[in-house]
Formats: sequence, structure tokens, C-alpha cells
Amino acid sequence: MTTTTTSPARRPRPATQAVPAGEHAFDLPLEHGPLAPGAARHAARPVLAAWGLDEDQTYDNLLVISELVTNAVTHALPPVVLHLHTTADGSGHVQVRVSDGGPQTAAAATNWAATRPDDEHGRGDTIITALAHHTGTDSDIDGLIDHWADLTAT
Repeated sequence: MTTTTTSPARRPRPATQAVPAGEHAFDLPLEHGPLAPGAARHAARPVLAAWGLDEDQTYDNLLVISELVTNAVTHALPPVVLHLHTTADGSGHVQVRVSDGGPQTAAAATNWAATRPDDEHGRGDTIITALAHHTGTDSDIDGLIDHWADLTAT
């Protein structure tokens, strides 16, 4: 089941956040450009492994990370930040969250992705929905938008 949530009054995420005992969090600011998806996958792989995900679970999470980051650098303004979160309580989920600066204007949308052939676009949301239990979008009053997906981690 996939759900989408929008919360316009959500507070901005602090740069450094306290993580309650038994929880794991990872935040990574990314360059707003074509190297961001690869940098996100490269940094997230050892984190997911340290959290105990097996190869298949890691692969699924990395694919969702790649798609969410690609969407952010293709369709949104900077900043782009990857956030990963899981609990050690046996709930068995990893939340992948990518924050961005909101939609690009039509004038700003002429970026690196626009030069790619049409058959290389349009499958990201389908992939994310197929792999995630829940997906959604949250926004805050400062115009930052979070796109997220919850995946199995056990």
C-alpha cells in the first residue's frame, strides 16, 4: 500500500539532530548535479550494511535512493540532502528521505537531465512505488520539500 502525505506546516529540519537511543540516522548534503545519485549510493552502501541489511535489501534501498536523488536534481532547486533513518527495535524499516528546495521554474529546468533521450525518463516513481511499503511528500513553510519512501530492512 502506498500513501502520500503533505504537511505544509512541518518545521524545518535542523542541521544536526539528536537521535533517540535505539535509532540510527544518516544525513548527507549532496551537490545539485549529475554526480549526486552516485555519491549518495556510494555513501549509503556502508551505512546500510552497518545497519544489518542484506545485499538484496541494500540493493533495493540504493535503487530508491538513486531515483529520489535523481528526481531532486532533475526537477527541483537546491539544496539536496539525503536522510536515512531506521530503528533498532525490530520494526524492520528504513526510511529514505530526500529534501530539496522545491520545484524549478520552467526557465531553470534546462539542466543536464534535459539532454538525455526521452526513453531514459519516467520510470523512477514506478520503481520507488514497487519497492516501498509507503511513499510520500512533505513540505514546510520555507519551501523545502521531502520525498520519502519506507522500505523493509529485516
